[in-house]
Amino acid sequence: MTNRSATNPAPSLGQEVILSLTDLLANGQGVGRAGGMVVFVSGALPGERVRVRISSLKANYAVGELLDVLVRSPQRTEAFCPVFGACGGCQVQHLAYPAQLHWKRNMVTNAFKRIAGVEAQVSETIGMLFPRAYRNKMSLVVQERSGERYALGFYQPRSHDVVPIEACPIVLPQLDGYVRNLAAMAHSAGAAAIFRGVRHVVARAGRALGHAVVSLTTERPAEHLDRAASQLLAALPGVVGLQNSFEPASQNAVMGRRQRTIWGQPEMEEAIEGIRFRVSAASFFQVNSEMVGQIFRFISSGLTKPRRIVDLYCGAGTFSIFFARLGCTVFGVEESAHAIDEARANAALNGVERATEFAVGRVEEALREPRAREALRAASIAFLDPPRKGVEAAALEALAAARVPNVWYLSCNPATLARDVAQLHAAGYEIGIVQPFDMFPQTGHVEVLCTLWRKESGPAADQEVRLESAGADVSRAPQEEKEYPDFVIR
Repeated sequence: MTNRSATNPAPSLGQEVILSLTDLLANGQGVGRAGGMVVFVSGALPGERVRVRISSLKANYAVGELLDVLVRSPQRTEAFCPVFGACGGCQVQHLAYPAQLHWKRNMVTNAFKRIAGVEAQVSETIGMLFPRAYRNKMSLVVQERSGERYALGFYQPRSHDVVPIEACPIVLPQLDGYVRNLAAMAHSAGAAAIFRGVRHVVARAGRALGHAVVSLTTERPAEHLDRAASQLLAALPGVVGLQNSFEPASQNAVMGRRQRTIWGQPEMEEAIEGIRFRVSAASFFQVNSEMVGQIFRFISSGLTKPRRIVDLYCGAGTFSIFFARLGCTVFGVEESAHAIDEARANAALNGVERATEFAVGRVEEALREPRAREALRAASIAFLDPPRKGVEAAALEALAAARVPNVWYLSCNPATLARDVAQLHAAGYEIGIVQPFDMFPQTGHVEVLCTLWRKESGPAADQEVRLESAGADVSRAPQEEKEYPDFVIR
């Protein structure tokens, strides 16, 4: 038998090789093989044949620098940002948008199969009509350059090197205007001193009202920012508050542990589907308000009558208040005391403070407390919206022990979602719908809603629902009695 490694030796550092690409990773790297070794190539797409130079060589894989595309994928398109490929903010601008949606659906399907060990029926990804200019928050890195000049930008992929930018087509137009104006200030001899000691500029804007808040992060309180307030306000139309964030917990922290108001107010207001939210630059709040509205409309079909809901990782109350506005009673849990303060204020702003109750604490610890345990036992639904790392095993054990009939899990990481679904499935839960939403167009990230229900709950005859979402017909036909409807409350 011929030894393949002998006839096709692994590539060497600096060697040019021809590859056929077979896959695309979430970080935007195409996947091929040379001499039996996996080679990752940024900027290449599945189905393409490319010429690359081996730029990094590890024990089990290599990284190739794309030199030429010999055979183009029909799904390739021209990137619309001049720094795409250098900036780490987007990974797949070179992939046509319909192909992005299909690719993200496959990512979710593969995660469930590989990690959860189940063949989930994953729906087509719900996307945006115009998948640009959507981000309501940006975090600019400030880098000092020679001659008392500064550059504002984003980090390169897998690096702390800064890519200077003059504009960003992914953020809301209002924030894009901020980028342009702040970059001009950073280059100006008369205004650049404003950025002395500033690490990051964090801005959040609302689509509905055009309000924005901006926070500048420094090591210590920066009094010179107070004196520069008028210059900053002139460059930031629509801003309702300027803040100085300081005492960052680490060199990599974007926000400081403390905030002080330089001018105006610490929060801005956004409205989604008639619900008002006031949030700060530091708040946990979804970055794509349009897609949050899509999710609201989608899941409202499963709430045809009031329910008791426990909202875990509730942040500033985004979904708690949405549920309460539909007549539900909600108990929310969040680790951040500041976020809980915002959730309570937002509940009052929307007139649902009597329908909501919030508790501060790590979810896995809070669920051991008597009030949370009582709420969990009485709940029809446990709604989970955790960070990328997913849900702690102890929290999932608490859900299963309380026999909550329905778990609705909204995730920004298919891998940790699949891991957690496997634990819930082993504890007696069946998978209902798995619906991806393109919360982050042009990137390798995808938001996924997965519903689960306990096997012993059984369906009720009047609980079949029609799922509706803007731009897609995702209605479910009634199923045979032995098969359970996908999105029901039991």
